[in-house]
Amino acid sequence: MKRGCFLSLEGGEGVGKTTNLTFIADFLRRHGIEVVITREPGGVPLAETLRELILDEAGLQPEAELLLIFAGRVQHVRDKILPTLERGQWVVCDRFVDASYAYQGGGRGVSRHRIEYLENWLVAGCRPDLTFLLDAPVEVGLRRARARGDTNRFEEETVAFLERVRQSYLERWRREPRRICRIDASRPLAEVQEAIAAKLSRLVETWRK
Repeated sequence: MKRGCFLSLEGGEGVGKTTNLTFIADFLRRHGIEVVITREPGGVPLAETLRELILDEAGLQPEAELLLIFAGRVQHVRDKILPTLERGQWVVCDRFVDASYAYQGGGRGVSRHRIEYLENWLVAGCRPDLTFLLDAPVEVGLRRARARGDTNRFEEETVAFLERVRQSYLERWRREPRRICRIDASRPLAEVQEAIAAKLSRLVETWRK
């Protein structure tokens, strides 16, 4: 059976990930592809429990935060993501390893080499085939997030923290432009989704050959 494709959706706060996650899944289903939607932190019971702690616990040290995320991630990968891909289904994940480089690396200051070590040790062989980076100025994202309400502790971080996160994401994009597709999320939603659909159409066509 042909292995499914693994897609991830990345970006800072308030860039429209939830809306576009649904759009991506609906697009793929209309094209006859079976899709499983998941998220990080989370995706499986243990990781969902850790998610609550990570998002709510204000006193976590950066290293503890990183290790909790990877603890949930290794369960998520082995219990859900890899088995789903092996069944020929596609996986669309709200955040994956790029988020650790952006938030715990760029935002918190954890060494990139330490994150690389954990990635290579725990989730080697599970890398997104395509990552959409929804990018918008921090002020735009914060305004949207606060208008939505119900913010978590990441959305309540300083502008300086969130700017470091954004710049880390952009650095990842510049390092891996073939895997990471940057989308200007400050544009109207219809234009954002038009760009996503164009990239998805090419990926689906290639996968079916």
